[in-house]
Amino acid sequence: MSVIIKPLKPTRSELLQYIKFAIDLYKGNNCYVPPLIIDEIATLSPKKNPAFDVCRAQSFMAYKDGRPVGRITGIINDVVNRKNNVKELRFGFVDFIDDSEVTDALFKAVENWGKDNGMDTIIGPLGFSDMDHEGMLIDGFNEVGTMATIYNYPYYVDHMVRLGFEKDIDWVEYRMVVPDALPEKYARVAQIVKTKFNLRSVPLTSRKTVKEKYGKPLFKLINEAYDNLYGFSPLTDKQIDYYVDQYLGLIRLDCVSVIVDKNDEIVAVGISMPSLSEGLIKSRGKLFPTGWVHLLKALKGKTDVVDLLLVAVKPEYQNKGVNALIFADLVPAFIAAGYKAAESNPELEGNESVQKQWEYFERRQHRKRRAWRKKIE
Repeated sequence: MSVIIKPLKPTRSELLQYIKFAIDLYKGNNCYVPPLIIDEIATLSPKKNPAFDVCRAQSFMAYKDGRPVGRITGIINDVVNRKNNVKELRFGFVDFIDDSEVTDALFKAVENWGKDNGMDTIIGPLGFSDMDHEGMLIDGFNEVGTMATIYNYPYYVDHMVRLGFEKDIDWVEYRMVVPDALPEKYARVAQIVKTKFNLRSVPLTSRKTVKEKYGKPLFKLINEAYDNLYGFSPLTDKQIDYYVDQYLGLIRLDCVSVIVDKNDEIVAVGISMPSLSEGLIKSRGKLFPTGWVHLLKALKGKTDVVDLLLVAVKPEYQNKGVNALIFADLVPAFIAAGYKAAESNPELEGNESVQKQWEYFERRQHRKRRAWRKKIE
């Protein structure tokens, strides 16, 4: 029976089927970390996600013999396209069974949608913004994923090559051993930088203070720090408000470092979180009836792993050792919490300055992922 492709309507019931398809596809795979379903629905809903103010999107489901066999979302980020003077269609949220007929039909549908909307190139996996998952896993399939990254089967890579996609850019990820003490090099550099630039670490005493005083400046700093990175989409004020409300209420204060100058303006931030991987696997992405229990345990630090979600430094302070101030905050907190390992987020393969910050930790590169590119025919 031939593959049937259906454009998705962004209703709750159709989005739920879309999200559950991926979770079911990886059932029994101990490395796949499902998303939190309620968050994924919000991300894909035009009524909830303010990214739709600057993006157009269409999701598709593939069916064969009456059952779902694949999914994909096409995204046109008009802000990034205007900024870079390109006509690029992003694809994301992509999953499929190992069947060439399915992948042919899925990508043909999304490419046709992009072409009808004036696009000439397709790239991905990428999301609406850098706050979404990006990069197809190409190495590290036996490593447990994180809540912030994509997991996919090895056969995905074969299908991308067969379809004519080529490498656009790669990201690498590292797993670090949490040391018994702050490396002496970081302690020394932190003190020098602190004195030279008159910087200080802010004691964080309440989530409310973090949200109200530092929430918006924090995300505006991310806009500055990441502006020249691959595919970066600057966050609008509405997006910033959305992420402040969505994420800053969940943070553990001992997992966040905020560095300010003499005028109390943020110049650097480091945000980490106890790994939610085990909790999400056990809950299968559901909060109810008992999923929240697993996630709450993780948020309270009942895990050996901490995820390093992001480090952002104001451009004029980059490559000046300011990262050492962040580690001087976070490493002692990690030791006190009993974390044994830390997972980095994806880092651009050629970004040596970012990778250099791990040089004094025992570490291994354990995952690699790719963004693909192809001309739309």
